[in-house]
Amino acid sequence: MCRLSAITAETYFSPMENIHALDTMKEGHDGSGLGLVLRDLGGEFEGLKRYPVLSGICSHEGMERVDDYMSRRGFTEVFSWEPEIDPDFTPETGLRDHYCAKVYDYPREAKRLPKREKEDLLMQVRLELRAMGESDESIFVFSFYPDVITLKEVGDPMAVARYFNLERSGLEARTIFAQGRQNTNYAIYLYACHPFFIQGYCTMTNGENTAFVPIREFLGGRGFPGYTGYNSDSEVFTHILHYVHRQLGYPLRYYKDVITPLKAEEMEKRRDREALLLLKRSLRPLCIDGPNCVIGFIPDGTTFMVQDAKKLRPGVVGGYPGKYALMSEECGLDRAIPDRDRSRDFSPMKYDMAVVTPRAKEMKVWNQLSA
Repeated sequence: MCRLSAITAETYFSPMENIHALDTMKEGHDGSGLGLVLRDLGGEFEGLKRYPVLSGICSHEGMERVDDYMSRRGFTEVFSWEPEIDPDFTPETGLRDHYCAKVYDYPREAKRLPKREKEDLLMQVRLELRAMGESDESIFVFSFYPDVITLKEVGDPMAVARYFNLERSGLEARTIFAQGRQNTNYAIYLYACHPFFIQGYCTMTNGENTAFVPIREFLGGRGFPGYTGYNSDSEVFTHILHYVHRQLGYPLRYYKDVITPLKAEEMEKRRDREALLLLKRSLRPLCIDGPNCVIGFIPDGTTFMVQDAKKLRPGVVGGYPGKYALMSEECGLDRAIPDRDRSRDFSPMKYDMAVVTPRAKEMKVWNQLSA
C-alpha cells in the first residue's frame, strides 16, 4: 500500500516535514519511491510566481533538446534550479543527468492571453516535450505551470530526500504533497509515480482503482488533449477533478458526488437532488470502485481528502488555523503537527469530504447526505 503526506500552511515550510511524516508511516509503504508536488513556492521562487515552472528529468542530450524547443517556441528562461545530488546514492533506474525546475517567461504573443488559454499553451508544451523524450526516456516532464514544482524518483523516500539534499536545498512552499511508493502494480516508471498534476489540479491516492478502464475511456472521449498517459490507474482521479471543476465548472463538493454517487433514496435528502440525478446519469462512467483514499488540491489552494464507498484505506486530517496535515495515518499527523488538539482530528468516512481552505485558514467537513 501507499502512504500519503500532505501539508498546507499559512507560512512556507520544507518538504522534509512531509518526508519525515512518510518515514514515520514507513510500515505502511514499501519504500519504492518518492513523488513531491510543491505549490505556492517560497525561497528563491517566491518572486517568480507569475512565471511557469517546467519540472522534469533530462539526459544531457534531452536538456539540449528542451532548450532548443523552448527557444523556438518563444519561451525565455528566467531562472533554473537543480538539486545538489548526493553522489553516494544511485536510483534503481540508474543515474540521471539533470533534475530541473526551469522558470520561463511566456512568448511575447502569449503574454496577454486569457488565463485558460495560457494554461492550454503550457499543457501543449508539456505534452510535446513528453512525446519528444518518451521513447528513449531522455526527457521526463511532470508539470509546467506557474508556482508549482514536481520532483520524482525511485527509492526509499528518506534516501531520495538525501539524494536531492532537500534538507539544504532551500525549497519550500505553502502546500506540499508527498507520496511514498512507486507504481509497483506494473513496471516501475516515473510517469506512474504519484502525485499527478494538470493545470493547477493535483491528487494522490492510496488504493486500487478497479474502474480504471471505463473512466479512462470516458475521459479519452472528451476531446481534451491532457487526458492522456495513464501509466497509473490513479491518474484518472486528477483528471476527473479537473473535468468536473474546471471543464464543467461545478463546485468542488460535486467531485465527491461524481466519483461516489448517492443512491436514489439518499438523494431525496438533498435540495439539489435533481442536479445530482442528472450528474449520476451523465457522468456514471466516472464512478470509482476502490478502495481508495484520495487527497487533492485545486488552483485556489483548497486541499481535501475523500474516501470511496468501501472506506478500506486509512486517512486522517488535523491541525489548527495556519497549518493542517492530511495523512494516511495518525502517526504521520503526530510527526507533522504534534502540538495540535487531537480531539479535532477527523477521519473521513464514505460520505465525507474534509476540506482545508486556502492558506490553511480552517478545516471544514461536508457530508453528502447533508441537505
